[in-house]
Amino acid sequence: MRHFLTIAILLLTAVGCKAQTAQQWRDSLAVLNRMIEQQPGSTDLRLRKAAVNIELEQWEYAVEEYGRVLALDDGNPAALYFRAYANVHLRQYSLARADYEKLLTLLPFHMEARLGLAAVYERMARWSNAADEYNLLVEMFPDSAVCYAARAAFEVSRKQYELAVFDLEQAVRLSPQDVSYRASLVDVRRRLRRGR
Repeated sequence: MRHFLTIAILLLTAVGCKAQTAQQWRDSLAVLNRMIEQQPGSTDLRLRKAAVNIELEQWEYAVEEYGRVLALDDGNPAALYFRAYANVHLRQYSLARADYEKLLTLLPFHMEARLGLAAVYERMARWSNAADEYNLLVEMFPDSAVCYAARAAFEVSRKQYELAVFDLEQAVRLSPQDVSYRASLVDVRRRLRRGR
């Protein structure tokens, strides 16, 4: 049995090396469930199980498993981040917001959590909160093309094309090899010309 568990752990750690089929993910889930039965207090195993739930788009199960991790370790950053992510897929925006906010009290410079929070504010139609988060992102990470592009996308959704042009120009300057930024910039300039 110990040999089987060692092989299973090695297989699970190699998960990131290649894509798995849905059946392989379900097989991994079965192995993880058996391992959790033997070590119910293992946050590592529970995090892995929840990650497999996400791969299988089992959002409710992922939320439940991250909740179990947080019951064992109240400030676990991975559980907070990915539970928020799963709750977004369930359209539980208030719950996602709470997890992102808690994570950001622990790790204020967690760029992905701040991007997630801004996106949640957008989905909640809390436009001023979303704008504040995007502005804070650009202020905190002035060398990040991703932050400028995210703010530009928000500005485009609000039909603030002149602001979006500026942000996309910054994204192109910071990441000239990314053709999607250039394409977005061309599109926004076209919209701006049509609006005049």
